[in-house]
Amino acid sequence: MNWDDVRVFLAVARSGQILAASKRLGVNHATLSRRVTALEESLKTRLLIRRTNGCDLTAEGEIFLHAAERMETEMLAAQAQIGRIDTAIAGTVRVGAPDGFGVSFLAPRLGKLTGRFPELRIQLVPVPRSFSLSQREADIAITLERPEQGRLISSKLTDYTLGLYASQEYLASYGTPETIEALKAHRRIGYVEDLIFTASLNFTGEVMRSWDASFEISSATGQTEAVRSSAGIGILHNYIAGQYPELIRILPETTIRRAYWTTYHESARDLVRVRTVVDFLQELVTEEHRIFV
Repeated sequence: MNWDDVRVFLAVARSGQILAASKRLGVNHATLSRRVTALEESLKTRLLIRRTNGCDLTAEGEIFLHAAERMETEMLAAQAQIGRIDTAIAGTVRVGAPDGFGVSFLAPRLGKLTGRFPELRIQLVPVPRSFSLSQREADIAITLERPEQGRLISSKLTDYTLGLYASQEYLASYGTPETIEALKAHRRIGYVEDLIFTASLNFTGEVMRSWDASFEISSATGQTEAVRSSAGIGILHNYIAGQYPELIRILPETTIRRAYWTTYHESARDLVRVRTVVDFLQELVTEEHRIFV
């Protein structure tokens, strides 16, 4: 398999057009088309459906695209290590993040980054209880704790806080608890206990010994929606709850502190697109640091 043919395929897959890819690469349209055909013949499968107005990936093309991007990452890292520095801010960067931070904070803001760099594609995915940066399940991971094993580069992204919240409607119906002890008389919302995969998610233990939730949801955004619906009192991220005026913070002296960490594999250290996204994430939280305290 010819790496240059793979590089051509990546350009076509990302632009969706052979003509646009040929202009970007500075390669004759007919030559580029022949290169894609040669790649398909070497793989003995069809990767693209060519139309008059562009190209679509076949199912096999989708599979090969992910493999080709992993190849590209390794190739660029190798070039950087021998002195040929990757300078293009283009390609795909997959960011894995907890659902609260990913959906409520990153999703509305990452469009600003793709606006700056039109050839950069961002994939935002939820981080499960386990993931592999080395196998490119994510290029960059936002984690609740700093990883202690593996060839990983980590730095603290931001500290953040959580507090107790209820909806205005709930408090009007059931009253406002004035003490932690008084919480026992109220419906409480929490995580599904056997799905808590890190000690960082054990918020309830810092509030009271037995939270004993009546409604358990293994999602920060799901808990927020449950509290908004007046299902009970929950421990919510302040930067998320602050978006909803109907949510009232109760017992404000009860504050839980945590941190997010940015982590990526050391093989991506010299990839400009990865460094660009890491720097942008830090830029975002620095600009809006007040919502996290």
